[in-house]
Amino acid sequence: MNLPTPAIVPQSAVRRLPRWALLLLCLAYIVPGFVGRDPWRGADMAATGYMLELAQERSSWWAPLLGGMPPDTDGLLPYWMGAWAMQLAPSGISPELAARLPFAALLALTLVATWYGVYCLARSPGAQPVAFAFGGEAQPRDYARAMADGGLLALLACLGLAQPSHEATSYLTQLCCTALVFFALAAAPYRTAAPLLALVAGLAGLVLSGAPALALLYALGGAALCLCSPASSGQPQRQLRAMGLVLLAAALAAAVLAWSLQLWRWRIDSAYDDPSEWASFARLLLWFCWPAWPLALWTLWRWRKQIASRQLHRHLLLPLWFALVAVAAAFTTQPSDRALLLGLPAMATLAAFALPTLRRSVAALIDWFTLLFFSASAIAIWVVWTSTQTGVPAQPAANVAKLAPGFVPEFSAFTLAVALAATAAWCALVAWRTGRHRAAIWKSLVLPAAGATLGWLLLLTLWLPMLNYARSDAPQVQSILQVVGQPPCVLGAGLNRSQIAALRYHGKLIVQPAEGTAHCPWLLVADRRTPSAPSAGVDGQQWTLAAQLARPTDRSDFIWVYRRSSP
Repeated sequence: MNLPTPAIVPQSAVRRLPRWALLLLCLAYIVPGFVGRDPWRGADMAATGYMLELAQERSSWWAPLLGGMPPDTDGLLPYWMGAWAMQLAPSGISPELAARLPFAALLALTLVATWYGVYCLARSPGAQPVAFAFGGEAQPRDYARAMADGGLLALLACLGLAQPSHEATSYLTQLCCTALVFFALAAAPYRTAAPLLALVAGLAGLVLSGAPALALLYALGGAALCLCSPASSGQPQRQLRAMGLVLLAAALAAAVLAWSLQLWRWRIDSAYDDPSEWASFARLLLWFCWPAWPLALWTLWRWRKQIASRQLHRHLLLPLWFALVAVAAAFTTQPSDRALLLGLPAMATLAAFALPTLRRSVAALIDWFTLLFFSASAIAIWVVWTSTQTGVPAQPAANVAKLAPGFVPEFSAFTLAVALAATAAWCALVAWRTGRHRAAIWKSLVLPAAGATLGWLLLLTLWLPMLNYARSDAPQVQSILQVVGQPPCVLGAGLNRSQIAALRYHGKLIVQPAEGTAHCPWLLVADRRTPSAPSAGVDGQQWTLAAQLARPTDRSDFIWVYRRSSP
């Protein structure tokens, strides 16, 4: 017999995941990384630098500059949000924490939008489980709620979500706006006001954060899905056409907004033009989207008849379109991982629809693999922390001293208590999962989501001093200050945006372009080589080499400090 759907779910399998447990899990995932962490080098530090320039009124709000350089992304909305938060924050809150607060809210909104998006898609007629002959199948509302819990757990379990979603950059803004558009398209058949508001906010946010092409593709894909759906899809044909026309108008408005702000740029810059580099892209997909991608592929296989059907099924085609757009953007633009980040909500949705079709043996395999992997990772984190604090065992502490020379371990009773509580919760969850209890379709993703949260929380508590020392520019900036002191300004040559922002944030140094007319007593030159003569472009008669300073954790990353030798 050909079943109309591969989902066979009894009512007993859709019991509700306790709200307190789900909220506590989300809180444990969101807070670490936004609180108590230094800005890390790269996009996080550069964005903080631009926000400081705007908040302190040292640069134009419409054309921010940092050391004479504009931002590497066109969208200004993330910088405005951080700068406004810095200006409105009370005096007792540090600037970097103030700038992160709106981005923490964006991550929370991303999780909420994903949950409701999966919930609305799971209520679609084509997504419903098979009706039993004598009753007892899952009720639509309970089934949708359980599927939404599974989708949110799948998103939290994705390994690639952790670091980019905790950085105050445009990529987190784009992720949140993508989730809003996804929710708007998923909920449009059931509501009007909330989806329309989410659609406008999501498309405008994508344009203003530097991703107008994605906004256009999302809207056009949703419009095509509505206009091509047959009348038998569960909605009146007139309503479907009206939704499609609204989406076309929204796409046109997004394109006009991007054109008026001159945000259309040619961004095709792939690092995988050579077929030999495709293996690295495959590795990125493998770990960044784990464990959502294997479940998503299983969904495509088990629901293949519905995907190929003439009757378009929104619960499959909508997340599939969002995922394909993200994968294509990751393959054709840089950085690939940040572009792939936008596809995680859609991949988590596809992963959720694999849950009603999983065999018990596959679910057990996922549980045991997750249990071993995250338990081993947690034990390794605890062993290294114990070694740095007590010297026992000695080898991990020796490895840390070799990789991060000059690092002095710090002890915090509060972070230790948080880490102990998280580890105890993990042990309790493992005991619950391995015990006898009623089956629930979301049970296979509880351990992956909790394990990813545990690993992230332990890293950002026990290992936070080590990570700050290794991934921050503060140690190198302090070494520079010991040489140059606090001059009125310094010249910079070859410094990237992150280094200029770090000099401004950690050292209060005003960096001027070396090609300009500023007359500063010191010159800082970034060079990864070890030249026997002064760096290229430096006049040996005008400048004298004063110091050669490397990052403690990267001895090949030098900053050459020159003192002006002529008046």
